[in-house]
Amino acid sequence: MTTFHRPLITALFASVSIFSVQAIDLTAQLPSRLSDVRAGQQQVVLQGHPIDIGQQAPDFKVVDQQFKAVSLSDFQGKPILISVVPSIDTGTCSLQTKRFNDAVSELPSEVVMLTISTDLPFAQRRFCEQEEVEQLQVLSDAVWRDFGSNYGLLIKDMGLLARTVILIDTAGKINYIQLVKSLANEPDYDDALTALRTMIANDS
Repeated sequence: MTTFHRPLITALFASVSIFSVQAIDLTAQLPSRLSDVRAGQQQVVLQGHPIDIGQQAPDFKVVDQQFKAVSLSDFQGKPILISVVPSIDTGTCSLQTKRFNDAVSELPSEVVMLTISTDLPFAQRRFCEQEEVEQLQVLSDAVWRDFGSNYGLLIKDMGLLARTVILIDTAGKINYIQLVKSLANEPDYDDALTALRTMIANDS
């Protein structure tokens, strides 16, 4: 039978406490603003650097379902639609992702369509397999929060992204922003897709 000595145990616990690490909020230094977006009846605070129409789209780094890094610069020179969802496995986010996935077949082949959320890649892969989402790329901002920070869409104290549709033209500029005012609501798909087609025509 092994005998444990009280002084030794006390010393071990003391050494552990020396190296205890406190949680650090990596988003604490980001600019914050009270937004018009609501979760239920409550306005949410968005963190990060908000974007404006006409500005150069900030680059960002996210990961795909194999944890491979993907950047905006990988799609340079192409028209891009970014569908941003809080959590892909919830009802409204699922509908949004499937709706844009279905729209891909109606668009020119050069169009890049991305869905970005803070879900882990494992969850995104499972969702795409179950729902047969194969036409657009579903990417995760869970690792670095780089997209949410650079686009001002991180929801403070929730770890989620605000529901948004963003268009980026072939020159790499922000062409369209639809920030949905309620997290429970779907975006206006027709408005976003009409704006996308107009942007493509103007880029031609």
